[in-house]
Amino acid sequence: MEKNFEYTGAKTNQISFPLGGIGTGSIGLAGNGRLIDWEIFNRPNKLSFNGFSFFAVKAERQGEVILTKVLNGDLQTPYTGEGKGKFEGYGYGPRRENMSGFPHFENTSFRGEFPFAEMTFDDHADPIHVKLTAFNPFIPLNDRDSSIPCAIFEYEVTNRSTEELDLSVVGNLTNPLRKGAINEATEVDGRRAIRMSSVQYKEDEADFGDLTLLADHDDVSYQSYWFRGSWFDNLTVFWKDFRRPGRFQERNYETSSELDPRRVHEKHQDVGLLSGHRTVPAGGRATFRFILTWSFPNYVNFWNPGGDQLPSWKNYYSTLFEDSTATAKYVMTNYERLYAESRLFKDTLFGSTLPDTVVDAISSNISILKSPTVLRLTDGTLYGFEGVHTNEGSCEGSCTHVWNYEQATAFLFPALARSMRKIDYTYAQFENGKMAFRLMLPAERTTRDNKFRAAADGQMGGIIKSYREWKVSGDTAWLRSLWPNIRKALEFAWEPTNEDQWDADKDGVMEGRQHHTLDMELFGPNSWLTSMYLAALKAAAEMANALGEPETAAEYDAIRLKGSAWTNEHLFNGRYFHQMVDLKDRSVLEKYGAEEVYWNEEAGEHKYQIGEGCGIDQVLGQWFAHLVGLGYVLDSEKVKRAVHSIYENNFIEQLGDHPNACRIYGLNDEAGLVICSWPDANSPIVPVPYAEECMNGFEYQAACHMIYEGYVTEGLRVVKAIRDRYDGERRNPWNEFECGSNYARSMASFGLLLALSGFEYDMVEGHIGFSPKWQEDEFSSFWSLNDGWGEFRSMDGQLELEVKMGTLTLSSFGSELLKGSDIRSVLLGGNEVAVDYAEGKVLFKEKITLDPLSTLIVKF
Repeated sequence: MEKNFEYTGAKTNQISFPLGGIGTGSIGLAGNGRLIDWEIFNRPNKLSFNGFSFFAVKAERQGEVILTKVLNGDLQTPYTGEGKGKFEGYGYGPRRENMSGFPHFENTSFRGEFPFAEMTFDDHADPIHVKLTAFNPFIPLNDRDSSIPCAIFEYEVTNRSTEELDLSVVGNLTNPLRKGAINEATEVDGRRAIRMSSVQYKEDEADFGDLTLLADHDDVSYQSYWFRGSWFDNLTVFWKDFRRPGRFQERNYETSSELDPRRVHEKHQDVGLLSGHRTVPAGGRATFRFILTWSFPNYVNFWNPGGDQLPSWKNYYSTLFEDSTATAKYVMTNYERLYAESRLFKDTLFGSTLPDTVVDAISSNISILKSPTVLRLTDGTLYGFEGVHTNEGSCEGSCTHVWNYEQATAFLFPALARSMRKIDYTYAQFENGKMAFRLMLPAERTTRDNKFRAAADGQMGGIIKSYREWKVSGDTAWLRSLWPNIRKALEFAWEPTNEDQWDADKDGVMEGRQHHTLDMELFGPNSWLTSMYLAALKAAAEMANALGEPETAAEYDAIRLKGSAWTNEHLFNGRYFHQMVDLKDRSVLEKYGAEEVYWNEEAGEHKYQIGEGCGIDQVLGQWFAHLVGLGYVLDSEKVKRAVHSIYENNFIEQLGDHPNACRIYGLNDEAGLVICSWPDANSPIVPVPYAEECMNGFEYQAACHMIYEGYVTEGLRVVKAIRDRYDGERRNPWNEFECGSNYARSMASFGLLLALSGFEYDMVEGHIGFSPKWQEDEFSSFWSLNDGWGEFRSMDGQLELEVKMGTLTLSSFGSELLKGSDIRSVLLGGNEVAVDYAEGKVLFKEKITLDPLSTLIVKF
């Protein structure tokens, strides 16, 4: 189950490692060190580059230049050229902007442990060795510092020669603004910077913005502008300047590039540079740090404006920083802390004893929060697409039934998860309780312009997520503020005005017309959407009790118990749960006026149904119930059998042997879990959409559920199959895609951490617990809740709970490992704590508070 986090050769070909903040857009660090995918302009921008933006290194000995190289590795094949551009597309070879026509490093490696990427540049005949560390701050619970629009590059250059060397690292940045672009050399608290902006755009225009490149070291030379000229003059002159001994000389122009007559044949924008200089003794090393920041404050809804005017709003980050230069100053001033806290998170996550493949799946997919899939509205509210297409978002609206699967935000940035609940219940709910499953922007448009049916899985998931956010935070006042809307959302299931009649008879079974995440509707009872309903009922009952509504809670519980009993009896076929529908009965569709879409006249049967199929999400609600601590909502033995049946029937070892008419997310020798199989019967002629596909987020959900039910080996095999598909050569390890890149559903992988560590949490009651399902005798794992995060460790006769940052206030601590054991002592910060004991649980006689100076130790 080991995963090598280092990529070399062809395994670097597809890498684009996102460097950016939450809701700021990002820049991709390619596997060979190039800067690609410039997605900082408030929209996706895959396959893009920003002119000649790159780093290079120079070594001099006694005034003689002995080495100049671009800090890139080899460009991977093919070399034919891409796209349809004249003189630079297919058939014209690599683009000059790749810098592949200049000396670079043949021997490179890429190590990605998000949020840090490390590269080595190591050609053995060279007198130097270079190591790059690139990152953007990622600090659990600190969404402000995790939302900085910046990319940080730190080059450590080692002099491995026997003589003193003068070393320089130069950072080049192209001004991306097409009109009125100006470059300005400036100082920021004694550090040299190049600020790039435009005089063309007003402060409220979409293209208004700026970038700053800051060199955070003492001795720096600079050029505000590369040489302007025709043909290939700019790059030619830069390299000659670079090849000369010593420092760069400043070059400036008084007019923007498009007004300069020398640019008549030159279409490239202006480039500016900063170069750090250090004298390094034999065997010594020097660090060159560059901070690249950006500010494009005006986000515009160009994809679905809802009228003649394009709605716009200020990015959250622009409320924190006046411009990119202010951002650069903040990062430079706080660098040591931002680095240390981000590194502490990375080291804690990657230092766990979880299988490397699992850590890889978790860490790689939390990078989605730094991709253009996610944005933050002016007040900081988190909003997301499902994923991103090449140049626009993929399916707007924080889509509830896609984001149901996402588990990372709730634990890493709980305040952001709560903001998603608040905006949903504020702007996406109709008077009768119906919820729009896509939130439009501006949010006020949602119920006015919404044309979609309510989504059964999305609406029930919102209730479960509200319960989760409550238990993670312990904030009952927050829950109380949303409770009337949560109640309405649940009771819409039997609301008379519910045109889809989900549970018109209040028997706890989803029956009517049910829209869902596979983009169509199911008709009739099915375990998939009913299990979500049952989990929502159980969550709502607990919330009602906590808020002083015992009669409401009793009503919800009675409905749930009735629905669970019926589902266990009627929807389980002995091996798995299924959908109860007569595919030959047209009247089911006529009842809802749906026959035109869902009736296959030729075959005389329904379209887009599961029927007797074994669906990957057949007990989705039970998976969610485990994650949030609700226990079983269906018969435990039947659930266990059903989950194993998903592995038996839907896991394909060689997808090349599996016919797939849908989208191709796995092929040839790759393995994966398909969405639906029909082990006992032929599938419907036109089955549920995407049945033959492998989609990562669904697979993670099923794998996680396998682990919860005790099928650890099977679950880990599924995880490995997914990550083997994203190996750096076939696909980008930091871009799991479904309907678009950086797909939010893949953050279901965070649930693997909860499942394998047996993590239980209830901040309302002040309880936390761990019951590892992996290496119980010597186990460690990262954990995070609303006010603190840290590490749990289990070793021979001892459990340790450490807070790395923040605090954690507890009334109890539990573990299955304590059951049947005699507890010898409980220590906090080395001092004995007064406790009582329950089976598998330590009860503190007075609440205790953990902080980074006080580890809880239970010896047994």
